[in-house]
Amino acid sequence: MVVVGESISVREARRVVLGAQGFGGVRAGRVDVRRVRGVVGRVGVLQVDSVNVLCRSHYLPVFARVGEYSRATLDRMVWGDGPELFEGFWGHKASLLPVGSYPLVRWRMRAAERQVWDEPRDPAVSVPWSVVVGMRRLSVERPGLVGEVLARITAEGPMTAGEAGGGEARRQRRDPDPDPSTGSMWNWQDAKIAVEYLFSTGQVMIAGRRSFERLYDLTERVLPDAVLRAPELTADEARLELVRISARSLGIATLRELCGSTGGHYPLPAATAKAIVDELVEAGELIPVRVEGVTQQSYRWSTAEDRPIQARALLSPFDTLIWNRDRTHRLFDFFYRISIYTPAAQRIHGYYVLPFLLGDRLVARVDLKADRKNSTLLVPTITPEPGAPEFTEPLAAELAQLAHWLDLERVQLPGQVSTR
Repeated sequence: MVVVGESISVREARRVVLGAQGFGGVRAGRVDVRRVRGVVGRVGVLQVDSVNVLCRSHYLPVFARVGEYSRATLDRMVWGDGPELFEGFWGHKASLLPVGSYPLVRWRMRAAERQVWDEPRDPAVSVPWSVVVGMRRLSVERPGLVGEVLARITAEGPMTAGEAGGGEARRQRRDPDPDPSTGSMWNWQDAKIAVEYLFSTGQVMIAGRRSFERLYDLTERVLPDAVLRAPELTADEARLELVRISARSLGIATLRELCGSTGGHYPLPAATAKAIVDELVEAGELIPVRVEGVTQQSYRWSTAEDRPIQARALLSPFDTLIWNRDRTHRLFDFFYRISIYTPAAQRIHGYYVLPFLLGDRLVARVDLKADRKNSTLLVPTITPEPGAPEFTEPLAAELAQLAHWLDLERVQLPGQVSTR
């Protein structure tokens, strides 16, 4: 591949990326819904994860950029009346997306329907394989179940998958069992498969959560009428705008970083993504650049700025800045892998490890846990990066602010009993 465009240093690329992601602004004062909305607009999506050892992950990127805010504000934006965000997997994995993105992902819902019943699998759509295999089984064993579940939700309103199934028993695992919905990581009852199929194809949406368990309701009862009535877009029109969103959020990125299956906001097949990127380059919206140390062609969003960044933040493992681990390594010289699925004896830096961003560098890895019973933010380990500048005072200030935001009274550092 011949890499073209202006050559820029990796540090300049970092500054552009951090600015595009909303870092370096003021993290003080009252944070209202307008400022939260601004963060979501910058990052494009907020990834959702069930791990709650510190805090649900989707809350952390907002805190990292604007400081202390009410998590109830974000909850209302997702699950309140007239929501501004909706929950789905049609972007990057399970994520919260602006409601304005709903018309842009409707083609993915139609593609999900095809993926369940047709081969080969569509690389642009990631329906859980347990839904695909489970629905093919149910079409033979219980062909009327999906209609029964939909009728129950229609009649009774928001409910969990268990409630939609009327308390049915879980299936017994067979050995060998080709149906992954009875696998070791989960054992989905048939109604769970049915409701996830309805969700994947856009017939129901997540209307809320109860102890973080999903509540499903009809799409027309969850999303605002104006969003549902928005003009239908062709798949090509929608894909073009989705790549624009990703490019604005990332600032500078390679093709795989923009649209790839592991790190893109909205994964697309490689050939489709390349054609869209070429179109945006032709229109002057994306500018080809060569980033020091990056062998792939990079693209810079036309209005992304290079400016000094004075950031201070602990980053969720699922923050859009670092969710592409290879990109994080290239830009920050920071090799990062999440450790929550690693056996304890094999962990190097801890269990729930957050990178610490200071200025425009990732300077340390901080293992964190919220001990809610004792109202303490536990910090089992702090691992500085080689050659990192002094960060003791800014990290202490960040930990104190994080503890206060999480309604914890104390911070317990490595080797300490506690500190207020």
